[in-house]
Amino acid sequence: MESKVIHEISPLMGKDVLYIADRRKKEFTYPIHNHQVYELNFVEHAAGVRRIVGDSNEVIGDYDLVLITSPDLEHVWEQNTCQSEDIREVTVQFDIDFNNSSIFSRNPFNSMKKMMVEAQKGLCFPMEAIIRVYQMIDTLSSLKDGFYAFTQFLTILYELSKFEARPLASSSFAKVEITSDSRRVQKVKSFIDQHYREDIRLTQVADIAGMSASAFSRFFKLHTGRNLSEYIIDHRLGFASRMLVDSTHSVAEIAFSCGFNNLSNFNRIFKKRKGCSPSEFRENYHKTRVIV
Repeated sequence: MESKVIHEISPLMGKDVLYIADRRKKEFTYPIHNHQVYELNFVEHAAGVRRIVGDSNEVIGDYDLVLITSPDLEHVWEQNTCQSEDIREVTVQFDIDFNNSSIFSRNPFNSMKKMMVEAQKGLCFPMEAIIRVYQMIDTLSSLKDGFYAFTQFLTILYELSKFEARPLASSSFAKVEITSDSRRVQKVKSFIDQHYREDIRLTQVADIAGMSASAFSRFFKLHTGRNLSEYIIDHRLGFASRMLVDSTHSVAEIAFSCGFNNLSNFNRIFKKRKGCSPSEFRENYHKTRVIV
């Protein structure tokens, strides 16, 4: 049988808005999963736990706060080397409509709506953000009045939206649509998304943006934080990681189908960026899956 990710059914019922699970435990045992509703997950006293979100694989410290808003993005917190006897995990699953027809699409909620879109790849918040919302997360499950619990949770989301959170999964792995404030960058990213299997040259994309090669290089790095070659490699690696998880193709077939024309080069780059070989990535990822 094919190994599949568990699609978790949320306890949220028809008219519910929040499901809050505040628990103490000694280990993480729940397998990799996804779910239809949004989720904010806070973990403390869990240094050494391995967090997998899409193709992101990291060992966390004492505190971890992650927001996930994609129904298809697999995630799991694994015990790994954690020795803590008093792990606390607060999970908030929520169903809030941020579409254009709802009140949450209006101006006071702009930063929250933007954060929800970015969290389709999973967002990891910095320590200063955790400190800012810690007391509100700490007391959330003790609020018996649903209105006050909801307004406190909205405040948590709003405060988090003020911080620069770090995306976890790559866009290509998470199957997230490319968006950008700059039309030129959007145009270039769309071109790369369609032609990442091919040999893409700087002059080629600079022409698409209507700029000289040197001006485009500065412009692209300013808007994306990466130079063009780094962006293309990361984009290819995201597709390759997804294929390693979802297909039975060989590593060589995946490498060549994702635009790498040299297998050893693919293996070297993959290990440098992901911390393991493609074969190890596939094996480790499937170890977290269950038969359903």
